[in-house]
Amino acid sequence: MDPLLQQLSTTLPRADSVEALTRPLLEMLGSVAGMESTYLTTIDLQKGTQHVAFSRNAGEMEIPEGLDVPWEDTLCRRSLDEGRNYTPRVAECWGDSSAAQALGICTYVSAPVRDNDGLLLGTLCAASATERPFAPASEALLKLFSKLIGTWLERERLVAQLREANERLATQAMADALTGLPNRRALVDALERTLAQARREGTSLLVGLVDLDDFKRINDTHGHQAGDLFLQETGLRLRAAVREMDIVARLGGDEFAIVSPGQHHDADAATLLQARLTEATAGCYRLGDVEFDYAGASVGVVRIDGGEGSAEDALRLADTQMYGVKRDRRGWVVRRAAQANARA
Repeated sequence: MDPLLQQLSTTLPRADSVEALTRPLLEMLGSVAGMESTYLTTIDLQKGTQHVAFSRNAGEMEIPEGLDVPWEDTLCRRSLDEGRNYTPRVAECWGDSSAAQALGICTYVSAPVRDNDGLLLGTLCAASATERPFAPASEALLKLFSKLIGTWLERERLVAQLREANERLATQAMADALTGLPNRRALVDALERTLAQARREGTSLLVGLVDLDDFKRINDTHGHQAGDLFLQETGLRLRAAVREMDIVARLGGDEFAIVSPGQHHDADAATLLQARLTEATAGCYRLGDVEFDYAGASVGVVRIDGGEGSAEDALRLADTQMYGVKRDRRGWVVRRAAQANARA
């Protein structure tokens, strides 16, 4: 087998990145073409810059990796504009190129690297400080290698896009679509981690449940759009009422949850947080064209010492506490209504 084909047959299956593919190709191209330097550039047309991503230097001339030059001044741009992939005497052709002068380039060859849609991604180049010939076989190799690299760059870009899409889906799966707060799944995961940390450190944490009393009546009276805005505003008020490190989540429907980690909470901490959250949800709500006063939510907060139990255990305790508050509030409303009737 031809040594070049043998080297290619070894390189391609082993390449797991653009760099792993490009570096052997630069070595092969430099050896076959007899050029001092071979290098791959990437081009950012929006920023107007060209970047030397990888280079191979085997002579006195040095094309440094990481070099950034203005795209307008590059030999690559001139070569593409004029359809000239091989220039044996750069100074005679493009004597005004400051980049060529600084690098000492005399002989220059390049081929564009494009994606499957023809978008210019970069260039594959070879250069020498002296005049060198460039055989047709070397030109064919340059074009073949630029095509291979373009395919790999396209592949890496697609993989990156897929990874970003998966990350967005994962983020969306852990967030409540209406309020943008963490959802129940995200809360349970975070609460399990917080409980584990509390067990390791011997600390305590607070877990709270918030139930929006009369939410159905708000929907029925003012419409579902106002109800949605009410949930969003409540989420903002709860978020503003706690520390940045605390977690506020929407469990679904008209229920929210709060986890306050990382401290040795004193005996009154649960009571104080409960009062703060209740106060945060009460007051005047201006929701578009709708405005009403709200007496506040039913809030239950419990302290979990030493990270005891599971996340679901902690939520059940907070839920029990919250429903006790709800029963008391209903009794208070009934008593207040009875007193008002008696006075009448």
